[in-house]
Formats: sequence, C-alpha cells, structure tokens
Amino acid sequence: MSEKILIIGANGQIGTELVTTLRNIHGTDAVIASDINTPADASHQNGPFEIANVLDKDNLHQLFEKYRPTQVYLLAAILSAIGEQKPKMAWDLNMTGLLQVLDLAVEFKVTKVFWPSSIAVFGPHSPQQQTPQYCVMDPNTVYGFSKLAGERWCEYYHAKYGLDVRSLRYPGLIGWKANPGGGTTDYAVHIFHEALKTGKYQGFLSAETALPMMYMNDAIRATISLMDAPAEALTIRSSYNLAGISFTPTQLAAEIKKHIPNFEIGYIENDPRQAIADSWPKSIDDSYAHKDWGWNIEYDLQKMTADMLENLKNIA
Repeated sequence: MSEKILIIGANGQIGTELVTTLRNIHGTDAVIASDINTPADASHQNGPFEIANVLDKDNLHQLFEKYRPTQVYLLAAILSAIGEQKPKMAWDLNMTGLLQVLDLAVEFKVTKVFWPSSIAVFGPHSPQQQTPQYCVMDPNTVYGFSKLAGERWCEYYHAKYGLDVRSLRYPGLIGWKANPGGGTTDYAVHIFHEALKTGKYQGFLSAETALPMMYMNDAIRATISLMDAPAEALTIRSSYNLAGISFTPTQLAAEIKKHIPNFEIGYIENDPRQAIADSWPKSIDDSYAHKDWGWNIEYDLQKMTADMLENLKNIA
C-alpha cells in the first residue's frame, strides 16, 4: 500500500527538514505539509500544502477526510521558553492539539502516528547524568508537563484503541535550514549564525551548562528509523529517550574557534532560561533505542560544528 503522509506543523525546525526527506523517500505528492501559516520555504510549495490549525477540530477533520493519511506526524507545539511566557496557551495548544489528532487517527484508521516529546519531561529530581528511560519525572515547565501528559495519552491510545503511536524525547536540536522555535537550547543554533556574522556571541546560559543536543540530520534519521521499525520490536509506547551529544557553551565555542580563531563568547547573567536548563538532564541514556530499533548517532560535536559552519557559509 502506498503511503499518504500528513505533517502538521510542517513549517517548524523539524518539519522543514522532515517534509523534504519524506518527499525524497515516498514522492512529492505522498507527503502533505500543513501549518497554521503559509510556508516561507519554497521547498514546501513544491508539493501539497494545507493551512491547518490543531485547535480547530473541524479544520483537522476536513484535512483527514480529504487525504485519508496512512501516517501522521504531529509537530505543532509551543516550546519551553515561549511556553513560560504564555503558559495556558502552551498547555492548550500542546494538549488539545494532540488529543484531537489522536481521536482523528483512531476514527480514520491511521496506520502510524508520530508525536515528539522532549528531555523537558525530566525535572529537578530526575537523575541528571545518564538519565534513564524510567525514573522520577517532575518537570517544572508547562512545556515539560504537557509533554509528560502527552506521553501518557500516547501510551493510553495504544493500549485502549490499538493506535500505533510512536515518540522520541528529543534533546536540543541543531540545524541550519530553519530557525529554532523558542526553546531553551536555541543558543546552540544562534551561536553559529553570530559567529559567522559578527565573530561574537552573548550566551543566555552559563559557560558550564551541559545539555544533551543532537544535529538535525541525526534527529530526522532517528525519527524515520523509529517510524520504519516493526511494531513488534517496540517496547516503549510513551516516548523513547534519545541522547545525541552533551556539551557546554564553553565546549561548543572552543570547537567553533577551531574554524573561526577570533570568535569570542560572553554570557548574560540571570536569564530565565537558565533555570529551565538547570532542571534538565546533562546526559541521557538511550539504550532502549539502541536495543529496540538499532539507533546510533553519526554526528559528534566536531563533525556537527564543521557541517553547520560549511552550510551556513554557503547560504549567507
């Protein structure tokens, strides 16, 4: 059976790259991109695109009715830093959007659904080093506890309705094709742009704040690998830990200096995003992903830095 893949929230940091990759695999017309706004990226306009609002159930129903998708990727969300500025809006979008898509997936007998979780599900009392798949989870951000609640709903819909929902707890994501969407880890994207543009960067996290990160190439590959894995191989129906690489702003700046020797980094004190970062893991144990569906990263800090700078130079 040929796939018909619907991506909701296709204009974001993940969606921008996922649309292109999935169209290369399945064909342009097989992948329907949708978002609340018209895409700025011309590549999205080469195939089907629909305006979609996850809070408008009638709009979503029409979309499912029109395309009868076999797979759905729900990427629309309000991220951590913006979520703290608009907490009730973040909860409503992140939760209502998920539940409406899950209901429609059951109604229209969608084969597979992907929904992204995050390392934000962990909190101050979670182990910070090699944070395991199962541990205390006490997130203290709206984004974090909406993702934790979302994981429970995904597991519930799988158990109660047999819906094949799959999820990853993404670390901070770093890519050059799209701007980040208001997360605490965004510094690790902005720093590359500023290094090339001005040779300086003012970081909003402290010099030794270690966080798990992942290059977008690896994140997209992990997403598709999980979705391609046989259902019987998957032992986790909440969301899989995904580790990537852990580094501090100091370590990232040092790697950039190998390419831009005069690069300088400074630090802003008392930014509210620091408290969010301090509550998150410093490194992640993703052994279930390795064991269940053969996951392995390709991009370490050195390889990622070189690739980011090379690609950003070419589009400058």
